[in-house]
Amino acid sequence: MAKLTEYRGHIRNWDALCGELSVDKALAPKERERAIILKAYEKWGRDIADHLYGMFAFAIEDGGKVFCVRDHFGTKPFYYYVTKDNKLLYGTFIKSILEGEGFEKRLDPKALQLYMTLTYVAGEDTFFEGVKKLMPGHYLEFENGKLTVTRYWAPTFHPDESKTLDDWANEIHETLGKIMPEVKLPEETAESFLSGGVDSSYVLAMSDAMMTDSCGYDDERFDESPLAKKTADLLGRQNSRCLITPQMYFDAVPYVMKNMEQPLGDASAIVFAIACRETAKHTKLCYSGEGSDEFFGGYNMYRNAERYGDNLKTFYVGNTNIMKEDEKKALLKNYVPGVLPIDLVRHIYEETEGLDPLTKMSDVDIQIWLEGDIYLNVDKMSEAAGLEIRMPLTDRRIFDIASRMPSRFKVNEEQNKVAFRTAAAKMLPEEIAFRKKLGFIVPIRIWMADDNYNASVRDLIFSDTADKFFNMDEVRKIWDEYKGGNSDLWRKLWTIYTFLVWYREYFE
Repeated sequence: MAKLTEYRGHIRNWDALCGELSVDKALAPKERERAIILKAYEKWGRDIADHLYGMFAFAIEDGGKVFCVRDHFGTKPFYYYVTKDNKLLYGTFIKSILEGEGFEKRLDPKALQLYMTLTYVAGEDTFFEGVKKLMPGHYLEFENGKLTVTRYWAPTFHPDESKTLDDWANEIHETLGKIMPEVKLPEETAESFLSGGVDSSYVLAMSDAMMTDSCGYDDERFDESPLAKKTADLLGRQNSRCLITPQMYFDAVPYVMKNMEQPLGDASAIVFAIACRETAKHTKLCYSGEGSDEFFGGYNMYRNAERYGDNLKTFYVGNTNIMKEDEKKALLKNYVPGVLPIDLVRHIYEETEGLDPLTKMSDVDIQIWLEGDIYLNVDKMSEAAGLEIRMPLTDRRIFDIASRMPSRFKVNEEQNKVAFRTAAAKMLPEEIAFRKKLGFIVPIRIWMADDNYNASVRDLIFSDTADKFFNMDEVRKIWDEYKGGNSDLWRKLWTIYTFLVWYREYFE
C-alpha cells in the first residue's frame, strides 16, 4: 500500500480534486491534502503533478519503490542522496539527510566557485558533496537500487500576436481573480507582505487581508515603508512596520545561514528573515508577491535584452553575476578550471533557440534564479519562523499567460511589466501600478563600511577559516578598496562572508 512519507506545500485546487478523487472535504486541511496526493498517485501515477496546482514537494513509498516529486517552479525544496550501500536518503530539508544513516559529510569544492559568481546555489548540486536537489518540474524514482530522475514539465513559450494590451491585462486580472479564492480557506486569516512595489500591492488589493507587514530603515534613502503605508491606507488596510537596525541585521546572519541550509549571498534574505520572525508574532499565514518579475519582465535589466541579442548565451547566467573567472582565479586557493556558471544554463539557451532575447533572459531566471534564490529564501525563512507563505502570482495559470504574451507587452523603452501593471491598475491608483521598480533595497553597502557594525564581517573574512579557501592578500585588496570608497564592492565581500558564516555553522 502506498504511503506518503514526506510532504510540504499547499494544494490550491483541492476542492475540485476532492470531488474527482472521492476525498472527504470535511477532513482537516493537511490531512485532506495528504489524502488527495495518495489518491491522485493511485489514479495518475507519474503524471500526478499535471493535475495539481499550488506549491508542493512530496515522497511516496509504494512497496519497494520510492517516488518523489517537486512542483513546476520549485517553490518547495527537495533533496536526495544515495549512500555507499545504495540506500536513498531524501527530504524537504537537507538536515534530514545529514542525520541519515550512511551519510558522509563533505564539502563539494566546485560549489564555492559557482557561488562566487551567482551568490546562490544553482542547478542540482549543493555544497554537500553527493546531496542533490530534485529540480523543479522533475520527479524521481528509486527502485531495486536504481535511481531515475525524469523531467515532467519545462517552461515553453508560444507568442500570440492576436491580442491587444488590454486583452492581456484582462486575462491576467481575471485569472488572478480565480486563483485568489484557492490560495486561502474561508476559515483562515491571512496577512500580506507589502513593499512599495506593484506585485505585493496588487496581491493585497485582490485579497481579503486586512493587515499588511512591511520593513523599514532609519535612512529614508532606502526606506520604502512610507510607500507601503500609503498603499495600505488607500486600500483601507492596516500596516505593521518592522524597523530594521544595522545591529539587528548583522546579528541575524548566522540564524539565516543555519536555517537556509545553503549559503545565500542575497542581502535581502536577512531582511526577509527578520520580517518573517516579526510577522509570525501575530499571524501564521501571509501572502507574498513573488513570481511576476520573472514571468512578465519585471527587472530593469530586461529592457536591455534586445541590445544583448545573441550574445546572451555567452554571459547571461541569471539575475546575479558578481565575479568573473579571472577574479575567482586570483581569489580562490583551489580554483578548478572548467567549472563555469554558463554551463548551468546552456540547456536553457538550447530550449529557447529562435526566441527573442527577453524570453531567453526570463527563462534563465525562471529556471535558475527563482529556484536557487527567491523560492529558497521564502521557504526556508518562513519555515524557520513558523510562518506559512503563499504566493498567488506563482501559478501555472499565471505563467501560461506570460508564456503566450509577446515581449513588447512585457517591456518597452519606458516601462517594465507593462501588461501586468495595466492589470494591476484595475485595482490600484496609477501612481502605484506604474511606480518605477526599486527592488528590495538594503543599506548593507553603507552598513558594512561602518566600523560600529562591521566587526563580525571583518573578523571572519580575515580569519583562519577564510584562509582555508581564499588568498588573503586578494581579500585585503577588495576590503581596502571598499573601505576607501568603492561601495560597489560590497557584493563581493558579502558573498565571501555569507559562505564563511554558513561554513562555520555546518563544518566547524
